[in-house]
Amino acid sequence: MASIDSQTSRRPAFKRADQNDMIPLGLVRAMFGVAAITLALVSYASFTGKPKIAVPAEAPIVAQWPLRLIGSDAQSVVVQDAAGKVLADLPHGGFITVVQNGLATMRRRHGIDPTLPIRIVKFENGRLAALDDYTEFRVELTAFGTDNQAAFERLLAANVPAQN
Repeated sequence: MASIDSQTSRRPAFKRADQNDMIPLGLVRAMFGVAAITLALVSYASFTGKPKIAVPAEAPIVAQWPLRLIGSDAQSVVVQDAAGKVLADLPHGGFITVVQNGLATMRRRHGIDPTLPIRIVKFENGRLAALDDYTEFRVELTAFGTDNQAAFERLLAANVPAQN
């Protein structure tokens, strides 16, 4: 039977056998400190009812479009109007698929049919947002850059008349 050499066996530790820090203890303390301060600030804001400050300013709705976003896998999405007419069948839907996946996750949490329509809303100040009337799901499409916003705008301009 082979004997195990005490120098070659390793146990997890903050210090190696040569007494050098693998992770400096100050860094570990700082990481836990940042986490604790963050938790304290978020708890304070939540318990005192502080208003959310990163929410876009309210603006009147100029136009809105009801759309169904139906995903069949991680990349593809079928876009339908409220009546069920297929507007686009995208094998690689890009950002539209990302929005659909987020919507499906939120609706699954609430036990709501994922094929119900979502509203794409254009505001007077130029913002474009995806709003779900059945959950609190909201995606400010403008916040994800002009290319991602343009993906929805092209889809809407080519296929769906706006509802006011």
